[in-house]
Amino acid sequence: MVTVTTTSSLGGLMPEAMAAGAQFAAQAADELRAMAQEAADRLGLHARFLECHGDPMTEIMRAADRYRVDAVVVGASASPGHRFVGSLANRLVRAGKWPVTVVP
Repeated sequence: MVTVTTTSSLGGLMPEAMAAGAQFAAQAADELRAMAQEAADRLGLHARFLECHGDPMTEIMRAADRYRVDAVVVGASASPGHRFVGSLANRLVRAGKWPVTVVP
């Protein structure tokens, strides 16, 4: 499982907000790690949890290549802007390197 945090380009203008955002992201990652490990243990699976920082597309592709994954599963975007720009899921599908499953 890979979770990717990003930094807003406005971060320099609001350092307190950036610190709070980083703390929230770390807490969310810890909770995700615990839930993923619990599910993997329950199913008898080996799981690896990666925390990355940067562009989600780049980091997911890097992790998928590094660990030679068989498939990628991502959540669908609810953002209306992604209809024009393209969502992460769409870009991963277009990359065509792995089967991609998009979940709501």
